[in-house]
Amino acid sequence: MTKPISPALAPAGSAPDPARASTPRTTAAGPKMDGVSWAMLLMLSLLWGGSFFFTEVALRDLPPFTLVLARVALASVILWLVIAARRIALPAYHPIWISFMVMGLLNNLLPFSLIVWSQTYIASGLAAILNATTPLFTLMIAHIATDNEKLSSRKVIGVVTGFIGVLIVTGIPAFDGLGQAKGIIGNEDLSLATIAPFAVLIAAMSYGCAAIFGRRFKNTPPLVTAAGQTTASSLMLVPIVCLVDAPWTLPVPGLPTWLAVAGIASISTALAYLLYFKLLGRAGASNLALVTFLIPISAILLGFCFLGEALGTNDIAGMLAIGLGLAIIDGRPLSWLRKTLLSPKSATGA
Repeated sequence: MTKPISPALAPAGSAPDPARASTPRTTAAGPKMDGVSWAMLLMLSLLWGGSFFFTEVALRDLPPFTLVLARVALASVILWLVIAARRIALPAYHPIWISFMVMGLLNNLLPFSLIVWSQTYIASGLAAILNATTPLFTLMIAHIATDNEKLSSRKVIGVVTGFIGVLIVTGIPAFDGLGQAKGIIGNEDLSLATIAPFAVLIAAMSYGCAAIFGRRFKNTPPLVTAAGQTTASSLMLVPIVCLVDAPWTLPVPGLPTWLAVAGIASISTALAYLLYFKLLGRAGASNLALVTFLIPISAILLGFCFLGEALGTNDIAGMLAIGLGLAIIDGRPLSWLRKTLLSPKSATGA
């Protein structure tokens, strides 16, 4: 029996995929965000924002690289089980498996490793601010590498406004954390602390490259793309974990750690990446990168709702700034406001 043809191999001129018929329209400036895309973006930010809860628990028993490996490896197992249960055809096109390796490198291994290493030397607040430059890098890379996601003044203004919102939420004093992490003793370590922020910037650039590179999977089922990427990341992480963490020497983690790993793998990785690739195919790389602005908000709101954490004035102001930036990028709220203010009824006071 021959295997069914994968959507990734569908010949040109074949019948259109009905699942893609509902995608938002595309203009010269790139794909437009519609209500469904914004809902998916918000959901993705919640899934990734929730990873902070799981990570905080799991890191009590597991070193960072071991946790990352457990996260992506378990996520890949979950995704392959779903693929098998749904009997989704796998692409027979061999180079696509190489593409999964590249995607795993750009979207998981490289940024995860750089951010984990950098946080040995810099405060988490600074790392969060630098990571929020991802949409800026994505806009520039998309402008250079794509034909339908070009820079526009509205996008630039919106992204800069959103970034200012992240600065307000995270707090400018986070920059004071440079070099304050424990273990910095000699001049050599201080030199590493000086370059650590650039490691996070490279990670943000890597995320931007991954979003652009991931466009090639738009005709591949998102489940297959997510499983291929997490599997590739797992294979590349194994030698790093063995060399750095030697996990076989670690004590057996407790039940809370196992539950946290299960949560971060199933909810914040497997489900999140399924949504990630669906949104990438629907809204484009530039719009997908906006999730970086929403993740701090999601983490703060989850902490406020479930952990009783305080919601400060800077949090509210930052959220409003991020919301304004997203509204500018979307364009529709400002267009509605302009039409309302300039309508004949508004002008006459009727």
